[in-house]
Amino acid sequence: MASTPQKLSKMQLTGMVVGGMVGAGIFSLPRTFADATGPLGALIAWLIAGTGMYMLARVFQTLAERKPELDAGVFAYARAGFGDYPGFLSAFGYWISSCIGNVSYWVLIKSTLGAFFPVFGDGNTVVAIVVASIGIWLFHYMILKGVQQAAFINSIVTVAKIIPILVFILILLFGFRMDLFQANLYGGGLEGNIFEQVRATMLVTVFVFIGIEGASVYSRYAKKRSDVGQSTIFGFIVVTSLMVLVTMLPYAVLERVDIAAMRQPSMSAVLEAVVGHWGAVFVSIGLLISVLGAYLAWSLICAEVLFSAARTEDMPAIFGKENVNKTPANALWLTNVVVQLLVISTYFSRDAFALMLNLTSAMSLIPYLLVALFGCMNANRGDGYDLRADERRRDLIMAAIAVIYTAFMIFAGGLKFILLAAVLYAPGTALYFWARREQSKNVFIISDWFIFTVIVIGAIIGIYALVTGRITI
Repeated sequence: MASTPQKLSKMQLTGMVVGGMVGAGIFSLPRTFADATGPLGALIAWLIAGTGMYMLARVFQTLAERKPELDAGVFAYARAGFGDYPGFLSAFGYWISSCIGNVSYWVLIKSTLGAFFPVFGDGNTVVAIVVASIGIWLFHYMILKGVQQAAFINSIVTVAKIIPILVFILILLFGFRMDLFQANLYGGGLEGNIFEQVRATMLVTVFVFIGIEGASVYSRYAKKRSDVGQSTIFGFIVVTSLMVLVTMLPYAVLERVDIAAMRQPSMSAVLEAVVGHWGAVFVSIGLLISVLGAYLAWSLICAEVLFSAARTEDMPAIFGKENVNKTPANALWLTNVVVQLLVISTYFSRDAFALMLNLTSAMSLIPYLLVALFGCMNANRGDGYDLRADERRRDLIMAAIAVIYTAFMIFAGGLKFILLAAVLYAPGTALYFWARREQSKNVFIISDWFIFTVIVIGAIIGIYALVTGRITI
């Protein structure tokens, strides 16, 4: 007999947000930022990213309240606002970016172990890939046991992984040296102006904020609809505070050039430089817990997005089926097959973690942009504003800022990742063809053909650039 529908509390939904956001990215922030800028540039970058992502979080909160019938989160808004094919592209882009993000977790886990066991190298050796593959399928079978069980485990892991981050922050606060901080302020030794330095950090800030929509994706499981928006905002505030402190404090205990030369995960290396080897061990343990927890959260989200898209006929129906534990089993199988293939591909990458980080960010920005645009449209039309109609103007302004932010992030990422995204979107459209034929519907309308043609052209250019070496991975 099938299980009764499972419901998540506000705390569990908040755990999905924090668990999704606090993963691989936060442990790599010191070196990633120090390689690009000093404290001033880092502060500007976080102000831009924090403002933009806060506005995006408010868009998710507003849409959760004003459009409660759209309970699949990210892609549902794109479909409602722009049509079936853009809705599919949003779902596919968000799903594949989540899969790529999951690969980055395994790379960082093995890179962390590589500091103690050289056989793992930088996370892309044969041994590292074999161990990661075992981990992928162990998580797969655990999640098949049920969303509620996995969400409970995620809540415990979320608490456990915050502790090493807090210890790191406290130790660096006690070791704070104003003279070092001032010497690093303008990124001493770096070429390029502040704008160029800030731009170099933009995709990183997107990567560490991915997961902000975790509660929205799982809105159909919420005990109370209002919990979705509240969990999103609370999770955003907690994680943003942690990320800013983790980025800024190393500049007050070490030279920027020394931080930039550290091995990833650089938070571990920073603490080792301050307190000794036990610091590296302590943070590495915290990282392993953190990343495994984030992987669990994102495995759930990957399967849920594919499942929800299938239930609304944007993906083939086979991915809309649940097992007896109410877990979208077929969606989970496809997700982990893709993750497995991507893990194998890291063997051929020079810097697998950086590639996966940047590509994850680039792929997720298009779904985010469509959500922000839909937020603008909805506030402008006044849908769902029968109550508190005076909030329309405020919501429209916040959504407009979110649109500007996400569009700027796509620009800041550069042409390389737009072309790589097209290389993934073009073949991914085969799933849309499958779904439309399955439903005996016309595949495209005129505007869809235009979008598809642009994607195919971008994919051809991207493949040519990869083959000729103009784009390297």
